[in-house]
Amino acid sequence: MSEILTVNGLKKTFKLSAKQQKLEKTKQKIKVAVDNISFSAYQGEIFGVLGPNGAGKTTTLRMLATLIKPDSGDAIVDGSSIISEPDKVRSKIGFLTSELKLEDFFTPNYLFDFFSDLHKVEPQVRDARKKELFDKFGISEFAEVKVANLSTGMKQKVSLVVSLVHDPDIIIFDEPTNGLDVITAKVVTDFLMDLRSQGKTIIVSTHIFSLVEKICDRVGIIIDGKMVVCDTLDNVKNGMSLEDRFFEIYVEVAGDAI
Repeated sequence: MSEILTVNGLKKTFKLSAKQQKLEKTKQKIKVAVDNISFSAYQGEIFGVLGPNGAGKTTTLRMLATLIKPDSGDAIVDGSSIISEPDKVRSKIGFLTSELKLEDFFTPNYLFDFFSDLHKVEPQVRDARKKELFDKFGISEFAEVKVANLSTGMKQKVSLVVSLVHDPDIIIFDEPTNGLDVITAKVVTDFLMDLRSQGKTIIVSTHIFSLVEKICDRVGIIIDGKMVVCDTLDNVKNGMSLEDRFFEIYVEVAGDAI
């Protein structure tokens, strides 16, 4: 497999307000969210990012998507640097996050066209891709329904398809099945595996062990901002269930009893 994403020593810190210090029960004014993380992802694989809440997963993905800048380090996405070539990176990736909020008064049809225009997708290509994705996710009959009137699951599916309007080769999903019912979650999971079969590279951040075991080829575990394990799924599991192995690693690294 050819390497398509190379992450080299990414670090990100945030200043903490007095209120945040109190909430985090610390006197430190600076929080190290991501601490010198490095890893690689390969063409045609699903790479899972596991870790507890606050471990640095979302911050890492947001840096890869060029939404925030690292304090130091870099990542090369299909030959383009997130530091010096962010526009090129954005043209090559799709990014879906649970934090993506769709405006209530727009419709799926309008949003798909709007994001297609941003990515300079030709109208004929746009219309064919819209039909394919809307039909696959059952959006067609809701195409002219305002976002405010859509269910949570339908909003998530619309968010997913608008992040893929330009048919990117690298797709970054932060908690893609978060808040979805079991039927919609399966549709999304099956779609991720279909993308892999097309040769796409998918980076998935999640806390759902069963999802990682079902779809991921390789896994990176982030604890306290550090990538503590990064290997094939089988090697990470080491003959155990992923859940049991994760907590074994967590105790070893964090030194806390579960």
